[in-house]
Formats: sequence, C-alpha cells, structure tokens
Amino acid sequence: MRDLTTGHEGKQIFVFALPMLLGNVFQQLYNIVDTIIIGHYIGKEALAAAGASFPVIFVLVSLVIGITIGTNIIIAQYYGAKEIKNVKKAIDTAFIFLFFASLVLTIIGLTFSEHIFRLIALPEYLIPMAMQYFNVYAAGLVFMFMFNATSAILRGLGDSKTPLYFLIVSTILNIIFDLVFVLVFKWGVSGVAFATVLAQAISFFMAILYLNRTHKLIRFRLFGLTFDRDIFVKSVRIGIPSGLQHTFVALGMIALISIVNAFGTATIAAYSIAVRIDSFAAMPAMNFSHALSTFVGQNMGAGKTIRVRNGLIYTLLMTSLISITVTFAAHFFGRELMGIFTSDAEVISIGRTYLVIVSSFYLVFSAMFVTNGVLRGAGDTLASMFITLLSLWALRVPISYLLSQSYGAIGIWWGIPIAWIFGFVAALIYYKTGRWKSKAVVKQPPEKDERHTIS
Repeated sequence: MRDLTTGHEGKQIFVFALPMLLGNVFQQLYNIVDTIIIGHYIGKEALAAAGASFPVIFVLVSLVIGITIGTNIIIAQYYGAKEIKNVKKAIDTAFIFLFFASLVLTIIGLTFSEHIFRLIALPEYLIPMAMQYFNVYAAGLVFMFMFNATSAILRGLGDSKTPLYFLIVSTILNIIFDLVFVLVFKWGVSGVAFATVLAQAISFFMAILYLNRTHKLIRFRLFGLTFDRDIFVKSVRIGIPSGLQHTFVALGMIALISIVNAFGTATIAAYSIAVRIDSFAAMPAMNFSHALSTFVGQNMGAGKTIRVRNGLIYTLLMTSLISITVTFAAHFFGRELMGIFTSDAEVISIGRTYLVIVSSFYLVFSAMFVTNGVLRGAGDTLASMFITLLSLWALRVPISYLLSQSYGAIGIWWGIPIAWIFGFVAALIYYKTGRWKSKAVVKQPPEKDERHTIS
C-alpha cells in the first residue's frame, strides 16, 4: 500500500501509474490478441461481429463500473484519512454489490442480445456470429467484475503493483486459451470469448488465494462479508454520475457503431481494428488519469489541496510528452499497425485514414481525461458526467452523423476529435472555478501551508 499524501507529487504519480500502465498494456493484449486471431484465422466478417459486440458489452457494465469507481474514491479518501475500519467496510460492500449486479446483468444480456444487435442496425448476416461472442462473454461477467474490482480496490489503497502481476498471468492464459480454442478446437468467435472468461476466472481465484494469505485489509470469503448501507449510499451518490458517464460513453459508442454499420463490412472491420489501436494509444492518458484520481482522493482526504494542483500539472506534462510520441507513431506507421490485424487491403486503407485523423488530437484527449481525473478523485463526478454528456451526445454523435452524410466514413472520424476539443475546454473551465474542492467525502480544514508548490 502506498501513501500518496507525502513526497514529490510528480514522482509519486509516475511510480504509482507505471504498474497500472503496464497492467493495462497486458489487459489490452486481451483485445489485441483476440482481434489478431479473429482477423487472420476467422475472417473480417467475424472481426466486424466481435467489434460490434464491444460497445454492447460496455453499455451492459458501465453503470456498475461507475458505482465501483465511487466505492474506490471512498476507499482512497478513507485510507488517506487513516480510517481503516471504514476502508474494510467499503471493500466488503463493493464485493457484495458487484456479485449480485453481475448476476442481474448476465440475465439481461443473455435475454436481450439479439434485440440489441438489431437495434444498432448490425447487418443481419453478422448477428448470429455477434451473438455467439457476446453471449459467452455475458455469461462470464461475474468473473470480469470480481477480477477488475479486486485490482481497482488495491489501486485505491495505493497498491498498483499486485494487480499488474495478476494481469500478466491473466493475459498469458488468455493467449494460450485463444490459440487452443480457435486453432485446435475450431470454436470460432465463441472460443475467443470463452478464452477471456476462463482466463479472468482463474486469475481472480489465484488473486483471492494470494490476498487472503498476505494482505492486511482484503479478506474475500463467501460468508461473513459486511454490507454497510451508509457507505453504499455514499458510493452510489458519488458513483452514479460516473456510472451514467460511462453509460453515456458506451451509448455514444453504440450510436457511433450504428452510423458505421451503414457503410458495410469493410468499414465495420476497419473501425473495430482502429478502435483497438486507439484504445492502446489512449492508455497512458487513462492510466495517469486514474492514478491522479487516487492521488487526489488521498490528498483531499488529508486536506492537501495544493498537492492536488501540483499533481495535475505534473500529470499534464507527462501525458503530453507521451501523446506527442504516440501521435507520431500513428501517423507514420498506421498502415503497418493495421496490417498486424488483417491482410485485407480495403480494411487497412480505411483504418489508416481513421488513425491519421484521430491521432492528431491525442494531446487534447489526454488533457481532457487528466483534468477530469482531478474532478473524479475529489468526488465531483457529477460535473464530469455533464462534460461527457456535452462532448458525446451534444457534439460527437450528431457531428459524426452529419459529416458522414457529406463525406462518408471520414466524416465520422472527424466528429471524434471535435468532441474532444469541446470536452477539454469544458473540463478546464470547471476546474478553474474550484467548486470540486467542496465535494470530498472526508471533510478537512483548509490547507494553510505547503512546503513544495508549483506556481
């Protein structure tokens, strides 16, 4: 466990974020390896079907993820305030909630999957294949939730290394199972989904066995967990805006894929690959933002708001440098990156155009995400939700649709960075108001002095 309320802000955030970043590299390898195997060994139709499933899965789990974020913010603030009894109660409450929520979402997903794919105008011939992938994934949601929750709780306590180790194990298992189920057993896209579910289930049980023996605060057991109603209410109050934010992001993805679906299999497949590469490129900003949120949570709990400001500045500097490097790589090696996943020339060409347009604005995306990280860490998730609403629904979806009518798929790609620009401006303006400082769960007197400050 790491105390983020002392020491050099930039170094603390970097050291804390690095294992998270490496962990997410391995986590993204789930999708990367899945996409490579589907693209080269099953075909672009399967690639399009699996790609259409991801936004649907995201919609299914986004609200629960948001409430979990609320719990983790509370854990970070209680830990920063050294209220260890409340930390333990919050952990137990999170596990209980996620278990039952996953069961409900599995039932919903299996019941309505076919209707959802028709609703987003997925071509009829792709629906059976999309359902094969989606239904297996939905059946394993309990393992995905519990595995990711365990990792997130550890990060809230300042431990970003232990989740990395289990992510590495899970990724290696996923690659092995992918190869066995697709190349040996010939299970197609359902084999790819089953590989992911099985890898996460094994890694979760390994993590629990390890933590029950070694960790001071986390004791996972089938019986004896304590559900704290007050902490859950606080988690919901903080988490619902984050959950709605994730839901709006997911619905935005659904709306976007619905627009993409009108342009045929090659465009759907290209978009599915490009989004994987995009997600990989966005990881540094997202992980530094999550690290900053934990940093902010602990320091708000300790009443150290000046460290919060310094942490934001250092994080913006680090993510900006990374974003510029990634933009350069996407511009000059976009065709080669697409070629990793497919040999179809049309798919490669469409995907490269996406990468050139969208990657030019990674700097803006990272600044938007990092600024929102401060708001989330302080517990002001409502503001972050409204900023997401503005950038996704008020701008990205309608702009992408309108531009696609005149410029085709290229118009869709341009709608994405335009929304980022407005989202960043809105987040920055709200941060400057300072209203987020009053949203902390643990109230502390105003900070009078700080030894190390950036002007």
